[in-house]
Order: sequence, then structure tokens, then C-alpha cells
Amino acid sequence: MGRRDVVELVVLAAVWGASFLFMRVAAPELGPVPLIALRVGIAALVLVPVLAARGGLGQLRGRWIPVAVTGVINSALPFCLLAYATLSVTAGMTSVLNATSPLWGGLVAHLWLRDRLTPGRVLGLAVGFGGVVFLFWGRASFRPGGAGLAVAAALAATLSYGIAASYAKKRLGGVNPLAVAAGSQLAAAILLLPGAAVLWPAHPVSPRSWGAVAALGVVCTAFAYVLYFRLIANTGPARAIAVTFLIPPFAVLWGAVFLGEALTPRLVLGALIVLVGTALATGIVKLPARGLTAARRPAQ
Repeated sequence: MGRRDVVELVVLAAVWGASFLFMRVAAPELGPVPLIALRVGIAALVLVPVLAARGGLGQLRGRWIPVAVTGVINSALPFCLLAYATLSVTAGMTSVLNATSPLWGGLVAHLWLRDRLTPGRVLGLAVGFGGVVFLFWGRASFRPGGAGLAVAAALAATLSYGIAASYAKKRLGGVNPLAVAAGSQLAAAILLLPGAAVLWPAHPVSPRSWGAVAALGVVCTAFAYVLYFRLIANTGPARAIAVTFLIPPFAVLWGAVFLGEALTPRLVLGALIVLVGTALATGIVKLPARGLTAARRPAQ
């Protein structure tokens, strides 16, 4: 991974870390589906004209099906699930759950693209998911008021991300990242429009929530997805999805500063366990080499 890729990875993490803050602000007023329909719709309104001005619309010709599938599994579905999760779980905790995306991504890449799973990566999968269990042990109740459904929704979202990363690499590997970003957001917006119309809130929406919606659409989606698909094209899906390794620190910071969310020891320790597992699963941290070849004894 080059220096430019690393810089883009950090910027993307900061931006996507803020997305949990904005969803936490706007989801209670708008509801998950209307909020995400606005998010991807605004992103499409920004990206499609830019793509057209650069003469890139032709790249979508004949590729609408894979672009639309990417829009569903990498935007519409996981965004709605994460927005639902933020109704019950803090921005920081939701971002930690989101950090399991590379675990799913590595597993899907192994099963689909035949990426090799080393013992260290297998250990990372176990450690990472163990961190989720530790973080929510005794809290993820499915009774009224419990966080069980929110946790399940967030984990389903990260599984969807893991599938989407390999799918985009396999089906859209040679397509301009801007074309993939614009087309997928447009497809997601079209898909969510009927549900948003039915579920639109009857009460007025506050300026604070509208500001969060604008930031989600323009910065956290339009700008961020160009970076994301470019990283997939340049570094591959397993490394690009590792951006979620850096998102929790930013999300926890934004949540503490702007929403007054508590930074508890359990959150910190659970996040560290998940991130250690993610680092092992993505190969960022490798186990020390073992089993060095022993010197042969001289013949007697």
C-alpha cells in the first residue's frame, strides 16, 4: 500500500467515523429508511453530474446489473441496518460493530476469490468476533428495550459489506471508481424511494437533522465512496475494507465531543479486542514465524 493510499485510508476513516454521529442525530427523527434514501439520493445528485461532465457515463453501459447489486449490498441494505442500530446503540459502539467488516470480508474473499486464510487470519476472525461477544455480553437482549436487534442488524450490515467488497472486485474491477460510486448510489436511491415515501415522518424535521442529512450525503457518501472504490481498485478488497480498522477511534471521538457519549472501560477494551482481531485477519499484524527448520545432526 503506497503513501497516497494510506493518506486516503485515514481521511476515509475520519469521514466514515463521522457518519455514525450524523446517523445517531438524524435517524430518530427521520427513521432509518427515509434517512438513508436521502443520504444516497444526495450522493447520486452530486456524483452523477460529475461523472457526466467527465464523460464517464458510458462506462456504466452494459454494467447496470452489477452496479445495481453493488448499490444494494454496499449501500442501501447496510446503511439502513446501521441507521437502525444507531437508534439503540451509541455511535462509538456501532462503529466497533462496523469494524467487523474486514472479518467478514476476509472470510468471503477466502470462500469466493480463494484468498488464502493463514493461521493468523483464522485466529483474527476468532478474536474479532470474540471481542463483539465481550462488548455486548449481557446487554444484547432481544427483549423490549434490549440491544439484541440493533447488534444483529449491525453485524448483518458488516456481512453485506464483506460480500460487496469481493463482488465489486470481481464484477467491476476495471470500471472507473467514480462510475461505480455514482451508479451504485443512484441504484440505491431508486430502490429506497418507495419505502421512504411510505415511511416519511409526519412531524417536522429539525434543522439539526437536515444538516446531518446533508453531511451524510455529500461528505460521508459522495466524497467517501470515490475514495473507497479507488482503494478497492488500487489495493484490493481485503485491504480497502480495512478502513474500518481506523473508523472506531474517530467515531468514538466525534460521539464524545459532539454527543457527550461516555467512553467506558468496557467499550475501550472491547474495541481493542475487535481491532486486534481485525489486524490479524487482514494481515496488518502477523504472527511470529514458527517451526524454523532444525539443523541436521551429523551422521554417526
